[in-house]
Amino acid sequence: METFSIRDLRDRTGDLVRGAEAGELALVAKHGHPVFLALPFDETLVREGVLAALALKLFDTDVVSLGKAARIARLSQEAFITLCGTHGVAVVRYGADELQKELEDMDDLSGR
Repeated sequence: METFSIRDLRDRTGDLVRGAEAGELALVAKHGHPVFLALPFDETLVREGVLAALALKLFDTDVVSLGKAARIARLSQEAFITLCGTHGVAVVRYGADELQKELEDMDDLSGR
């Protein structure tokens, strides 16, 4: 999520618009204090509503946890996980090292 100042709005409007077209959130601040959040207008926003679309974006970009995103969307965690699945947002995220460790642990448990 990129942050823009009020001055940036005059000088970098194109960047803000291109980011929104690419599905990115942007925070606009005045004197270092948040003023508003620019949320891309997309199918998720239309279909699911502002809170769900915002929660999905924040969770998908690792800004908030699953629990916090569910609260933002005003959904149970189970319902939010289902929403993530509907929109192709991974809920479980393993890095390559973590995945390798899990596989090794599974091999150890199976006696290989």
